[in-house]
Amino acid sequence: MMDALDRAIANTQAHLDALRNASGHWEGRLSSSALSTATAVVALALVDRERHALPITAGARWLCEHQNVDGGWGDTTLSKSNLSTTLLCWSALHLVAQRPSPTVQSADAWIMGQVGSLEPAAIARAVVSRYGKDKTFSVPILMLCALCGTLGDKPWRHVIALPFELAALPRTWFGAVGLPVVSYALPALIAIGYTRFKNAPPAWWNPLRWLRALTWPRIRPMLQVLQPSSGGYLEATPLTSFVTMALAGGGQLDHPCLPLAVDFLVRSKREDGSWPIDTNLATWGTTLSLRSFYVSAPPKQWLLAQQYREIHPFTNAPPGGWAWTDLPGGVPDADDTSSALIALKKMGHGGDAAIQQGITWLLDLQNRDGGIPTFCRGWGTLPFDRSTPEITAHALCAWWVWHDELSPALQSRIAKATQQALGYLKRVQLQDGSWIPLWFGNEHTQDENNPVYGTAQVVNHLSGSEQLAVVFNALIQTGREYLCGAQKLDGSFGGDRDAPASIEETAVALQALGGVESEKVFSGVEWLLTATREGTHFPPAPIGLYFARLWYHEQLYPVIWTLSALRAAKKVLTQRG
Repeated sequence: MMDALDRAIANTQAHLDALRNASGHWEGRLSSSALSTATAVVALALVDRERHALPITAGARWLCEHQNVDGGWGDTTLSKSNLSTTLLCWSALHLVAQRPSPTVQSADAWIMGQVGSLEPAAIARAVVSRYGKDKTFSVPILMLCALCGTLGDKPWRHVIALPFELAALPRTWFGAVGLPVVSYALPALIAIGYTRFKNAPPAWWNPLRWLRALTWPRIRPMLQVLQPSSGGYLEATPLTSFVTMALAGGGQLDHPCLPLAVDFLVRSKREDGSWPIDTNLATWGTTLSLRSFYVSAPPKQWLLAQQYREIHPFTNAPPGGWAWTDLPGGVPDADDTSSALIALKKMGHGGDAAIQQGITWLLDLQNRDGGIPTFCRGWGTLPFDRSTPEITAHALCAWWVWHDELSPALQSRIAKATQQALGYLKRVQLQDGSWIPLWFGNEHTQDENNPVYGTAQVVNHLSGSEQLAVVFNALIQTGREYLCGAQKLDGSFGGDRDAPASIEETAVALQALGGVESEKVFSGVEWLLTATREGTHFPPAPIGLYFARLWYHEQLYPVIWTLSALRAAKKVLTQRG
């Protein structure tokens, strides 16, 4: 067993090291996405179908080739069909196809099976029902359907109006006014809100008609201010595509942000005709890789260069944070900032001004409930802006690995913030001992949540500092008890006890089981050794959650987490003989 474990660790480490690029960091590879491909095809077709005929044709062909056998589409080629992605692909093919095809007819049947009919009102109700009060994704979906002609003769009556005029308010007010979209979707609020207004304005006597008409000249330039030099909002194909098609559909083809956005979409297309969900997760992947093993030439200066030194125009975030990518469309967030700080500590970096600024950035982000949100403090009305347990635990780990090298003032702030975070984590822990994460889900659980991943990562982060582990020992133990109960008979883990097993979920759970009986660790190691062929085979699973219930998988995740799990398991098994 130990010989096989040693071989797997060496193989996995070599595999991960080989995935580094020429600059010494990791870019990874995100899954191709039917949703991204559909939105890009529609955006390019509405801007200039003739000029962009080649990528449009290639994208449509890819969609046809990757339709699921049931007639629908999932977010990745490994995903089961879902209504949102199927509606987008179905509508895109309606727009660009020369004539009805078997692909579209199969999608017709799948949608009818899910919705009950192809009536626009029924489709709109089903989409809104899926996302509830969060309009971040439901409104863009319905807008795309309207632009493609799949919502009937009067399509815009089914597209909910967005109050784009609120973008004219001071950014510090956004948390209080309760925007119907999450903080990172501000360009969508503006562009989609305008095109819906343009195509279906309120009655002439409604004050909103005049307010929106008067505020548009002031708000219109904001889309260019918010646009990064790459042209891609958040470096994400869906968001960039939605903004692009909204402007085209609203008669704004002369908008100055369109050339860059279109160029981003054209450059983002892959050789097979598909588009990924985002360009890369380079900073995130690099920090996770550096934390999993020692490399001889860690890209410390590269990582330090990714820290934001100015107020971010997108979320108004102060300097000090890190984003998920090294590209200009990134936005600083708590998870990546925590991971960067922990990675720098592992690499032996000193507690200089950059570290103190990063720690302060995280402390300032803490919500009144004691938890840590992803992007913006106080934006708690929608799911993707609320506090979340796995990111809260991650921030705690970042604070405490640096605690002893910080000023007395920061140490005092950390002590107070830790107690508030402890209260939050106690409140949101479920009765069975689990925590539900925000940014990772599982398509195969009943509610699409992932308590195994969430619980494992809370335990892993809280165990990342000896001082922290003492304070949170009771929570760590209850989390491990949940994981023991969620482990399958063969030693593996899925999103919950009933969901199919994955390398990713098994690895993060196995790492968290460092304090339980060795039999649990032993059976998990055996499964992981078999599944990865002793560290040489890493098929990914779509457990990442991006935007609103939008799945992806990432090449690096199974490799990084397997390496961390195997190294932790070796330590446990060695200690216990």
